[in-house]
Amino acid sequence: MKVGVFAVLFSQLPLEKALDYIVETGCEAIEIGTGAYPGGAHCPLDELVADKSKALAWHKLITDRGLTISALSCHGNPLHPNVELAKKDHDVFVKTVELASMLGIDTVVTFSGCPGDQLEAKYPNWVTCPWPNDFTEILNFQWNEVAIPYWKEQNAMLESKGVRVALEMHPGFMVYSAETALRLRNACGKNIGVNFDPSHLFWQGVDPVYAIRALGDCIFHFHVKDCKIDDINCLTNGVLDTKNYADEIHRSWVFRTAGYGHPATIWKDIVSNLRMVGYDGALSIEHEDSLMSIDEGFRKAVWFVKNCIISEQPGAAYWA
Repeated sequence: MKVGVFAVLFSQLPLEKALDYIVETGCEAIEIGTGAYPGGAHCPLDELVADKSKALAWHKLITDRGLTISALSCHGNPLHPNVELAKKDHDVFVKTVELASMLGIDTVVTFSGCPGDQLEAKYPNWVTCPWPNDFTEILNFQWNEVAIPYWKEQNAMLESKGVRVALEMHPGFMVYSAETALRLRNACGKNIGVNFDPSHLFWQGVDPVYAIRALGDCIFHFHVKDCKIDDINCLTNGVLDTKNYADEIHRSWVFRTAGYGHPATIWKDIVSNLRMVGYDGALSIEHEDSLMSIDEGFRKAVWFVKNCIISEQPGAAYWA
């Protein structure tokens, strides 16, 4: 496994300066945003897709520094009920897949998306319970009329390009758990897998190790981000929390740098189980800790992750 970083963290820096800083910290892999929610500060997507020579030169800036690109990421909502917004995110996704195919990058990360409650809806509608029956009807519409048809079509496109999509399991979208991820994959095709981010599972009450075992080789990419549960607020108000992320003292949970939400023993178990199900890709640090600066949170995460990675070859005797 390699320690990596989701480089949108350094969007304020020019690409080359960001790359030099990332290498200096000891990272070996980089995940690059191409547009949609993460933005594309380091990736002029339209320009690169239109000119392969420019794409290869851009890629060389990265590989010449000894870095590998673990994924291109364009987290968006291609199922948005606003047709213009959905098309915008869909187009970014298609172009990102095209760029990945051109450069031999096998993974694109995004969200599954979330439709509205009907075709004429204005906003997405994330359903969290089956009753009253209106909610079950909404879910049936979202899965059967929107999500499955869309991702079946994208799976065929991905197959033709030799690229796979890693859908980040994120509340607010159709895929937010192992069960929903497997439902979409089984309905649509094997080029659809997950970007596994434990932080979004911790606050839902999910044990990431159990989810890793359930998903197995469906895990295409991995984000390193922690989550701290505030027992006082959580046990008073539950885990569904819509307060601003900056209101840390009143929230039921907040995102933290790896090791500040859960101890190293838990993270080492996560890494070990990733290894057992066959994952040997990047551990891509995503820093969203509102209590730490970018530099502090990132450097602490790099140190922490390096100490969680199993360095020996699986099955090798330590005395050999």
